[in-house]
Amino acid sequence: MVAREISHGLARLGHDVHVITTHFKGLPTQEDQDGVRVFRIPAARRALYRASLLDMLCFVISGIWFGMTHLRHWRPDVIHVHFAVPSGPVAWILSRLSGVPYVLTAHLGDVPGGVPDKTTRWFRWIYPFTPAIWRDASRVVAVSSHTRQLALQHYPVEIQVIPNGVDRDILNPGELCVNRPARILFAGRFVGQKNPHQIIDTLKALEDLGWNCVLAGDGPLREKMMQQIRSLGLDHRIRLTGWILPDEVIRWMRSSDILFMPSHSEGLPVVGVQSLAMGLAIVASPSGGFIDLVDDGVNGYLIDVNQPEGYERALRVLLSDPERLLRARQASRSKARAFDLHTIVGEYEKLLTAVIRNEKSI
Repeated sequence: MVAREISHGLARLGHDVHVITTHFKGLPTQEDQDGVRVFRIPAARRALYRASLLDMLCFVISGIWFGMTHLRHWRPDVIHVHFAVPSGPVAWILSRLSGVPYVLTAHLGDVPGGVPDKTTRWFRWIYPFTPAIWRDASRVVAVSSHTRQLALQHYPVEIQVIPNGVDRDILNPGELCVNRPARILFAGRFVGQKNPHQIIDTLKALEDLGWNCVLAGDGPLREKMMQQIRSLGLDHRIRLTGWILPDEVIRWMRSSDILFMPSHSEGLPVVGVQSLAMGLAIVASPSGGFIDLVDDGVNGYLIDVNQPEGYERALRVLLSDPERLLRARQASRSKARAFDLHTIVGEYEKLLTAVIRNEKSI
């Protein structure tokens, strides 16, 4: 999602942008998207919401093979790679073989310790191969200050922070109001990192208040979550959408009041930045990038994941006081200016141009 928006933004500025990504069943292997040439390569991926170590290894092999073939016909001035793992090795090898410099953007899940329940086992095996990816990049970017600080513990390189951005002109909620009853939204994968069971437990404690909740997403915890919802008698108030496309997530945001994300870890979640632009109050854990998105007590609340009773208190404040909830929504919309996509794309254009000029001056 982030790579797509940045690529489209650079194309609108007149740059020639080609994107190599993973193929998934039902999608074309090649297409033009608003001036961006997209190539989807085979990588044996079987699920949209997760990638196994085997999936990533297949992508690395396929990406190197396709990339070298592609570079014989179209030579870029610079390679921009998102995620040190698994995409980083592709950029590193292509750069070594072709001499084209690369810029790395890290998103947290590609940093050791960033998403412990997901990547700790992987990094036991792959960490020794990763320092060169960070060291040899012409520039390294992190999407949040938290991601940068964690990366510096493992990779002593210069790292610049450029947050994920959204187009506030497109993501425009219009005049804000508060629904009656208020509507709560979670959007993401149903995995331990996102802590979705906490959402259900918290809402059970708020059963005396008026609210409806949508859990937008899918993942391995779906069945257990459905059982939990039924056992607590919340079937009529909590809806699970299943896996949905990004545009559908935005539609749910448009009809919601509060984003509830009690995650154990996050980079700079796109859904969080989108929620700012759509004017949602945010109740979240201070995990990574949410620190950059929430002014505690202004446009929402940051709650220590180890003190889950705080989620109940924060939501009770917002649900019990529609005027306060409206002010929090308005504050989110205002804060979204700092994450405007046009500004973010401009930062990347400046960085990529500097890399190209430096390379040509050598």
